[in-house]
Amino acid sequence: MLRLKGTLVSPFSFFAVFSIILASPTFLSVESYSHRHASTVGQLVLKHDRKLLTQTEHGEISAAIVTDGTKGPYHLQFITLEPNSVFLPVLLHANMVFFVHTGSGTLSWTDDDDMRDVNLRKGDVYRLPEGSAFYVQSSLEAEREKLRIYAIFTNSEDDIYEPSIGAYSSITDVVLGFDTRVLQAAFKVPEDLIEIMRASKPPAIIHAVQKEGKMLVEWQARLLKAFLGGNRDGFFHSINGKKTKKKMRAYNVLEADPDFENCNGWSLTVDRKDLHILKHSNIGLFMVNLTKGSMMAPHWNPRASEIAIVLQGQGMVRVVCSSNSKECECRDMRYRVREGDIFAVPRFHPMAQMSFNNDSFVFMGFSTLTTKRNHPQFLVGKKSALRIMDKQILALSFNVSNATIDQLLKPQRESVILDCTSCAEEEERLMVEEIERERKEEEEEARRREEEEEARREEEEEARRREEEDARRREEEEGATRRETKKRREEEARREQEEAWKQEEERQRRAEEAAAKGWREREKQRGQPEEKETEEGGDEGPNRRRAAKKVWLI
Repeated sequence: MLRLKGTLVSPFSFFAVFSIILASPTFLSVESYSHRHASTVGQLVLKHDRKLLTQTEHGEISAAIVTDGTKGPYHLQFITLEPNSVFLPVLLHANMVFFVHTGSGTLSWTDDDDMRDVNLRKGDVYRLPEGSAFYVQSSLEAEREKLRIYAIFTNSEDDIYEPSIGAYSSITDVVLGFDTRVLQAAFKVPEDLIEIMRASKPPAIIHAVQKEGKMLVEWQARLLKAFLGGNRDGFFHSINGKKTKKKMRAYNVLEADPDFENCNGWSLTVDRKDLHILKHSNIGLFMVNLTKGSMMAPHWNPRASEIAIVLQGQGMVRVVCSSNSKECECRDMRYRVREGDIFAVPRFHPMAQMSFNNDSFVFMGFSTLTTKRNHPQFLVGKKSALRIMDKQILALSFNVSNATIDQLLKPQRESVILDCTSCAEEEERLMVEEIERERKEEEEEARRREEEEEARREEEEEARRREEEDARRREEEEGATRRETKKRREEEARREQEEAWKQEEERQRRAEEAAAKGWREREKQRGQPEEKETEEGGDEGPNRRRAAKKVWLI
C-alpha cells in the first residue's frame, strides 16, 4: 500500500484501464482461474480449512499454512480466548508478529532477565522475538468479547517459517522433559513435589479465576523463571493484576492516521520505519477498509508479498500472473473471500480488491518485506507507473495511438481507492462463468477421456477377438495339418505293409514254384522205379509224396 495523502476526484473506470492491460499479450500468459485452484496451491485458505490445534471451553487455537507461490510456507495461528482465560506460557521457536482483532487482555513475556507486560486492545500490533517465553490473559469485560489474536511466525534471514521445529513449545513440556533428579537439583525441591507436578498435564488454555488455574500459572511462572533465570516478581505482578515496572504500550493501527483516506475507504501500512519493534523483522502489516462498492486500485508490490486476512464483510480479489512463460505454472486468479478467509498475493503480481455494493470489505495482513522499503506501484492515477513511461513506447506496447494513451491516462487522478460500483458483482459473474466453463471443460475432458477409454477398450477387445480367431484358425489349420500328416503316414505305412505282404507272397509263391519244380525234377530223375512203387502201393505213393513235399516246404 502506498503512503499517499490525496483528495477525491472524479474516478476513471477501472475496467477502461484494466481491460486494456489484460488484453495486452505482453502482460498476460494464461486465462484466469477460480478460487478452487487458488486453494489447491495454498494462496487461498478458507476459514473452515484451518487446522484446529487445541480447543477447550475457554478458547481455541487454529493454524493455516500459506504460500505466496514463490516463497514460504508462512505459518499463521489464530488464538481465541474466552473472557478471563489464560493461554499458558510457551517458548517461542520463531519470531512472532501479531494483530489483535477483538477483545482485550495482557501479554507477558521474558526479555533477557526481565518480565515485561503490555496491555492488548483491538487493533494492537506487536512482535516477540524467537527465544522469548510468553503467556496471554484475556480481560473480563462487560461486553464479554473474546480476545482474538492473529499471528504469523517466521524464522531465518528470509523470515520463512521452519515447520520442523514448530512455532513454540509448552514450558511444561520443556521443563518436565528432564529427569526428576535433574529437576530436584535445578529447583532444590523434594522429589514428591516434582512428582506432583508431573501428575497431570493442563490444557493450553485455562480459566483464569479458578484457584487451581491460578496456582498452575504461578507454578509455571516459577518453572519459567527458574529455567530462564532473572527476577520472578514481575511475572507474579502480572498474574495478580498488579502493574509491573516494565509495562509497555502496543502500536494500535486503529488509532494511527491512515496513509490514504477518502469516501471510498482508507488504507494503512506499518513497517520497521514506523514501529521500532519490527526493526529486526522483515514482516510488516497493512490494513484496508473499503466501503460499499469500492476498489483498491490495480497495483503490484515490487518488494513484498502480502498475506491478508478478511476481518469484516466480503469481497472479490483479482490477481494477474506476472509471468508470460508458457512453462510457468502461474495463472491468473479471481476469487471471493469472506470473514476469516486468508489470501496471499506474491510480489510483482498485479492485484485489485473490490467490495460488493451491499457490504464493506475490511482486511488486514502481513507483508514479507525485503531490506528496502516497499512502494506499491499503481496502474492508474497521477502516481501511476504508466504515466512516467515514454508515451510513444507505451503506445507501441499496447498497439494503440498516442492519443489513445492520453485518453487512457489523463481522466483518472486518484490512484489508491476508487469508486467501483458493481465491480465486485461483475468479477463474481465472470468467476461463476469461468467456473462453469471450467466445469464444462472438465466434463468434456472427462467425456473425451471416457470415449477414448471406451474406444481403447473396444480396440483391445477387437484385437483380443482377432487374436483369439487367429489362434483358433491356426489351431484348426495345425490340427488339419496334423491329421493330414497322420493320415498320409498311415496310408504310406499301409501301402508299405501291403507291398511287403505282396513281396512276401511273391517270394513264397516263387519259393513254392521252385520247390515244386525241384521236386518234379527229382521225381523225373527217379523214373520208373517210382512208377512201379506207385502201381504197387496204390494211393500210398502220392500221399507219401505230398507229405514229403509239405515237410520240405516247412
